[in-house]
Amino acid sequence: MVYTCFEMVRDCRADLPQGWRYFASNYVTPIRKILSQYGNGSGTSIEAVLLSLRKPDAKLFQSLDPSPERWFLAQLRQAVLSQLIAPHAEIPLDLETVTAALEPLTVVEKQAAWFETMRYDAAVTGEMMRVSPATVEKIRARASELIRGKVDMWRRTLLADNGLALGREAAAAAPGAGCLPIKAFLDILDGRTTWRNRELTEEHANRCWHCLDHFSRIVEVVWLSRSCRPLSDAEAAPYWKILGAGAEKQPAWKRLFWA
Repeated sequence: MVYTCFEMVRDCRADLPQGWRYFASNYVTPIRKILSQYGNGSGTSIEAVLLSLRKPDAKLFQSLDPSPERWFLAQLRQAVLSQLIAPHAEIPLDLETVTAALEPLTVVEKQAAWFETMRYDAAVTGEMMRVSPATVEKIRARASELIRGKVDMWRRTLLADNGLALGREAAAAAPGAGCLPIKAFLDILDGRTTWRNRELTEEHANRCWHCLDHFSRIVEVVWLSRSCRPLSDAEAAPYWKILGAGAEKQPAWKRLFWA
């Protein structure tokens, strides 16, 4: 019998140990990657993250979605990032300035630049977007020069230096008319949409940083889901313990049999 992410969310919400065991086994690796990518020396530990997600008032397990696995990972990403303190940027950069500076770019070009705020280098960005790293570097060089023309002080790492704050500003922006649900982005990435729908989606995202950020996060989530392997029971056991869901006890007949 297959145990699904949908059932995990249901069981964690009911505080059942099998839900927390499945969560630790399958989502500790993505949490590690997210902390490594965005932590930037914040000192936030995976134990602290797990204990925070374990609290009864944690929002992560409060609802389900028709595409639960990737929906859940997208929500998990946001829950982990919410616990990080945005580092102080020596040269601040706000979303309004980025919007004005990058207006000439296409949605693909803006996305390649936006992944720099997410601290992904050109090689990984190219892998996620399915373009060459050289193309990403060329786009980022142009984006950097466009931003340079809009600010009084500048350095090449300005987007990355302000990345966490810019991502929060975009995510927190109130969705406007035509803003898109996660399914619209997944349909594009899975090849389940028409060319016309894709064009409409990209036209909207090109003028809406809230949706462009959302689209970029979903691209990241799809990449994470492909690149993260579940933990073995031995590897997961310490995290089961942190979550208060120790190893499942075998029935007496099984213990006798294996003895």
